[in-house]
Amino acid sequence: MRDINHFIGGESFTGASGRFSDVFNPNTGEVQARVQLATDSEMDRAIQSSQVAFESWSQVNPQRRARVMFEYKRLIEANMQELAEMLSAEHGKVVADSKGDIQRGLEVVEFACGIPHVLKGEYTWGAGPGIDVYSMRQPLGVVAGITPFNFPAMIPMWMFGMAIAVGNTFILKPSERDPSVPVRLAELMMEAGAPAGVLNVVHGDKSAVDAILTHPQVHAVSFVGSSDIANYVYQLGAANGKRVQAMGGAKNHGIVLPDADLDQVVKDLSGAAFGSAGERCMALPVVVPVGKKTADELRERMVAEMATLQVGVSTDAAAHYGPVVTAAHKARVEGWIDQGVKEGAELVVDGRGFTLQGHENGFFVGPSLFDKVTPDMESYKEEIFGPVLQIVRAASFEEALELPSKHQYGNGVAIFTQNGRAARDFAARVNVGMVGINVPIPVPVAYHSFGGWKRSAFGDTNQYGMEGLKFWTKVKTVTARWPDSDLEHVDSSFVIPTMA
Repeated sequence: MRDINHFIGGESFTGASGRFSDVFNPNTGEVQARVQLATDSEMDRAIQSSQVAFESWSQVNPQRRARVMFEYKRLIEANMQELAEMLSAEHGKVVADSKGDIQRGLEVVEFACGIPHVLKGEYTWGAGPGIDVYSMRQPLGVVAGITPFNFPAMIPMWMFGMAIAVGNTFILKPSERDPSVPVRLAELMMEAGAPAGVLNVVHGDKSAVDAILTHPQVHAVSFVGSSDIANYVYQLGAANGKRVQAMGGAKNHGIVLPDADLDQVVKDLSGAAFGSAGERCMALPVVVPVGKKTADELRERMVAEMATLQVGVSTDAAAHYGPVVTAAHKARVEGWIDQGVKEGAELVVDGRGFTLQGHENGFFVGPSLFDKVTPDMESYKEEIFGPVLQIVRAASFEEALELPSKHQYGNGVAIFTQNGRAARDFAARVNVGMVGINVPIPVPVAYHSFGGWKRSAFGDTNQYGMEGLKFWTKVKTVTARWPDSDLEHVDSSFVIPTMA
């Protein structure tokens, strides 16, 4: 049995807790490895390693840090196939999707390569008589990221790409369900030229999370996961004086107006709802057709499209999606399908009990489609996080707009239409953080930023882009006066200074 170790101080580190978590092969249901779970002592060791590294790394000039990021980008690209296969073997998503996972993280690393430019401060010459004012952004120190199973490459790189580039050192606590890729990412960071301790990986469960949130030498924490845990992370981290951004769950809606190109909509919905077995916080699990004619036609086309979907093992290049991550998650998804039936929604396509010949013990769930879902149903209110698409019919544009706006989650939303005025109005009024117009998965590009509203995000700052720069740095402002000569003096003043 292969053991997956921590990565501390630039090398593999064997913990002493004696506690392990099983890592499954989702395609077969078999345990393929064990990952160590850290003690507080091991977390402290990693934090001390990062603290030592911070003293020198924070003093490296931005251009040299950027060179490390450029080399890191090159190494990720050179090892793309290896990383994708490793990711698929533990997560279950197909290899092509794993490459997309890595690439979207790499785009933030690309943005971080330009850190010398974005770190430039502000300067005002002559703000007052002989007075100049300037500001600078400085790193926080040791910072941390707690990342989910569904994007074991992308989300860690979203976090540490910016955090390390600005001069921080980073503790990564990845999901224990698919931990191998995060360790490999840290190894490649060392190979790229980052000093030992700049990026440490510590595996663990709730005790490791709590150790991060309460340790006095950790200054900021970024989290992605379920909303209840995101709220817990935010509250405990903030109570311990840390800067926290905690991204939670989602229930993204796709609004389909009567003038939409339904051929394209069906293709978009198929990929957005069922890609990666629906295990995406930016999946599109709810579609809201406006008007009965639109709803009936969309349902008919969706059923036909779903019949063409191929569910297969993660290494099958012809498969559209693979298994979910664990047996427990499969049971959870199928439990939500049961709940939808009990609540009176019409189960049009049933993905429960799906098996793949030769892989009967794999964690596969077939594509499922509900119609006539209503906002009072728990299966609509909560995140299913599986290959399940729900149709919620709306009689008007206003009713369709109200559904995502009033939902407890506000991560992403999409509208499908050829009417520019309607799209513009929708984008301005909808109470959701990220909007797609004829774009089913509106994850912003790396030089913008990612973040939802309501119970989809806790904290005031989004991830990556310039928002990431703000989150991982603190601003220092200097007001300097240089007298014309040694003989020039200014009388004492007992009032607040002004530049008048």
